[in-house]
Parts: sequence; C-alpha cells; structure tokens
Amino acid sequence: MTDFIPPAKPLIGDEERAAVDRVLRSGMLAQGPEVKAFEQEFSEHFGLGRECVAVNSGTSGQHLGMLAAGVGPGDEVIVPSFTFAATANSVALTGATPVFADIEEGSFCLDPKSVESVITERTVGIMPVHLYGHPANMPALIELARRHDLMIFEDAAQAHGASLDGTPVGAFGAWGMFSLYPTKNMTSGEGGMVSCETPELARKVRLYRNQGMEKQYHNEVVGLNNRMTDIHAAIGREQLKKVDAWTRTRQQNAEFLSANLEGVTTPPVAEGAVHVYHQYTIRVPEGRDEFSAALKSEYNVGSGMFYPVPNHELAPFAGNAHADLPATAKAAAECLSLPVHPSVDRSGLERIVEAVNALAKAGA
Repeated sequence: MTDFIPPAKPLIGDEERAAVDRVLRSGMLAQGPEVKAFEQEFSEHFGLGRECVAVNSGTSGQHLGMLAAGVGPGDEVIVPSFTFAATANSVALTGATPVFADIEEGSFCLDPKSVESVITERTVGIMPVHLYGHPANMPALIELARRHDLMIFEDAAQAHGASLDGTPVGAFGAWGMFSLYPTKNMTSGEGGMVSCETPELARKVRLYRNQGMEKQYHNEVVGLNNRMTDIHAAIGREQLKKVDAWTRTRQQNAEFLSANLEGVTTPPVAEGAVHVYHQYTIRVPEGRDEFSAALKSEYNVGSGMFYPVPNHELAPFAGNAHADLPATAKAAAECLSLPVHPSVDRSGLERIVEAVNALAKAGA
C-alpha cells in the first residue's frame, strides 16, 4: 500500500525546536520579548500596516476583538453560517447575537446581497470569513458597511498572506484575526494574532488579554487570561521565515490539481484575489461522503469535509436562523477538501488526480 496522504500536515523543523530551547533557557516563558517581536514581525511580514496583538488562540482573538470594539448584549453581528463555529461563538460570547447570511457559490465567502437582507436596527457589524484562504468580497461589504454605519471584522483564520486588489486580508476592517493553530498555513503551536486598525483598539485588546490591566494591579476592565507565551511566539517567528515558500508550494499544487482534475468543480479565484489555499476545496455534486471514503480506502488519500453542519443548524444557534440559506446548504452537502499542503509531492498530486478522476468517472 502506498503511503497515506493526509489532508493536512504541520511542518515543524529544527529551527523551531532551537527557538523553543532558547526561550526555555532564558527563563522568560510568558508574555516577554519573543511575543513583542512576533507581533511586530507578523505585521511587517504581511504588510498589514497596523499594530498586531498576539493571543493564545484564534477564537480568543475574535472574542477579544469583539469586546474591544464594544460589541455586547442587544447587538447583532452578521456572519456566514458556512464556517467553523468559532466565528459565531465569538459573537455569542459577548452577549451579542450572530445573524447568519448566505455565501457566494464561487468563493464560499459572505454574499453581500444576503448580508444586506438581514441588516436590522440592532446590527453593529459584519464579519466575513476569508474561507479556505480566499478573500471575501471586501469592496462590496465595505460599501455596505459604510451605507449602514456598521463595523467590519475579519475572520482571516485561514488566510495568512491572502489579498484582494493588493490589500492584504486583515487590513480591511476594524480588526482581523489570524489563527496559528497547528494545521494552519503557519503555526505557533497554538495561538492567534489580531491586527488592529487603531492604537486604541490594540490597547483594548491587550487589556482584555491580560486580566484587564495595562499596569499591574490597576485593572481597567473585566478581562481574561488570553496571553500568548514566549514559547509559542518563538515558534511563530521561525514559521514567518518559511510561510511564503510554503504558500507558493500550496499555490503550485492547487494549479496542478485545477489543471488536471475532471468531473468535479474546482475552486475558482476571483479577479484581483490572491488565494493562499489553506484548503483546496472541490464540489462533488452527488455522494460526497462515499467519494471521500473511497479516496481513503482505494487510494489512501485523505480529505476533509469543512463544514458539513452549517452554524445555524448547530444546537447553540438553532434559534438564530433568519432565513433559508441555499448556497450554504449546497456547499455543506458538496464540499470536499483535498490535500494541497507543502508536503504533497508530485507523485502525491498525481495520485490525487488519478483517484479523483477515476471516482468521478465511476460516479462514486
């Protein structure tokens, strides 16, 4: 049997191990110089032009961003339903209500027309997700937000280095959140980064991540302990040196797959968009689950189903469903993500193509 091709694979090298050892020897393990350096280097590397604040997870980043922006009970924030639950969770954790809108079929990101249809007098913000590494339709969403005096928050968990018309994701809204979970395009082991439009917003995120205090024992707000450790920051700093090469490999792998796959719908890329392919997501119109099982059992190729249960159908949010979301329902039933990560070599890509084309032809 040929080696299994996993749907995702963290890449950790000797440089990351040495960086961790350096921190352990220093004795400064939490919220020290490595975190501060990582924040600055992250902003500079991705051309964000704004302050970044490191936290202990992507979900924490979204939650603290919401708190810093003043979102709370009585407010509504419009989010996609076709995403990981953390997107809606971050709204609900503030006491506000996530309101679900539909997605565009091509990008899998928020559909501005659907967003406009669910705006109410309680709406304070819109949170697009740059899903799978493809940027959302930010010009249309920003224009909508300006007309209705709403804030924009960006869930860029999967989109490190993605951009639209030359502007990097994470630089469009009041804040943007990047996840640094092990399977993301780069990792810090676990963690998140919040890019903040203004110094005051950055100050508030820092307050909330550190028990509500900037000066020790002088708490200004009710805060949390969402700090990133220097150990995690040291890993992230080394990953920053590698992420661009990994992204180019992901894009080359995606190009090969799109040029050779048959019988399935491959992911389109919008004009002016740079897609960083956290996931390479095809559509299988019929029998997606059986297709995925056959990929593994017959060809030893892994795949992922993100996200088979839309957020508005999850138990915590079942009462929040505003309307029918046909594009979301279709994506949840059809989407299948194939391995595209940098560890997939040419022979692996060829096996993925052989498997997908054979199964699509057979109607598996």
